[in-house]
Amino acid sequence: MQKSFKDDKPTLYVVSTPIGNLSDITYRAVEILGEVDYILAEDTRTSSVLLNRYHIKKPMMSYHEFNKEAQENKIIELLKEGKNFALISDAGTPGISDPGYEIIQAVIQEGFHVVSIPGASAILSALVVSGLVIQPFTFIGFLPKKQMEMKRVLESYKDRKETLVIYESPMRIEKTLNFIYNLFGDRKITLSRELTKAFETIIRTTLKEATLLEHNTKGEYVLIIEGNQENLTEFNDSILSHVNKFVKSGLSEKDAMKEVAVLRNIPKSEVYKHVKIDK
Repeated sequence: MQKSFKDDKPTLYVVSTPIGNLSDITYRAVEILGEVDYILAEDTRTSSVLLNRYHIKKPMMSYHEFNKEAQENKIIELLKEGKNFALISDAGTPGISDPGYEIIQAVIQEGFHVVSIPGASAILSALVVSGLVIQPFTFIGFLPKKQMEMKRVLESYKDRKETLVIYESPMRIEKTLNFIYNLFGDRKITLSRELTKAFETIIRTTLKEATLLEHNTKGEYVLIIEGNQENLTEFNDSILSHVNKFVKSGLSEKDAMKEVAVLRNIPKSEVYKHVKIDK
């Protein structure tokens, strides 16, 4: 059991950093970055821009996909000496589609603390402005580069009802959109790029229309894709009747409303509203 602020142990702080606008860092993140002994950065040159902005002068160690195994032992040894670390990525929350999971797991296994310093996240930033159903959603991340592997992954999500979140590079965006459209058919989609930056762009459209657009080849994209709606026409009952069927089967009204919301891919608040109005 980790009692983060009761037991005094060397700690790895997982610190979220801005995804674009450097002002989107939290006071606590600045404090922690200024207090730790070392900062683990995916790209020390990129991270230096942020650290210089907030006058943070701490030793940095590179930690990325190609040196993570070699760096792990050094980090663990320094933790054993009582040193504290902050883990940051180029942007957003470490461990989300970038290195981080392995060192977090290793630090936990060695019995040291791992503490989250929350902040910016491209997933949530894109999701809340998409105009699509926010919950439930599934984060897929970057798709495999090989076409057969991409197809295998997408096939496993094709019939899911929840909203899907995918990251994509600007150089692959057109090919990926065509691939998804051919596999999923037409659905609503929101494409976000350069989030929080001066050239932030949010396109709310359909997969079909998205394949016809000319897409900017700068800045990674976050794709928010509507869940599968094909079987929703099966629900001829009113929402209240649908809820009542689950109640009769033994579920509480609260659990019945949750189940209906998932099956119909609508917010729980909408189910609640219909149930209260129709009663």
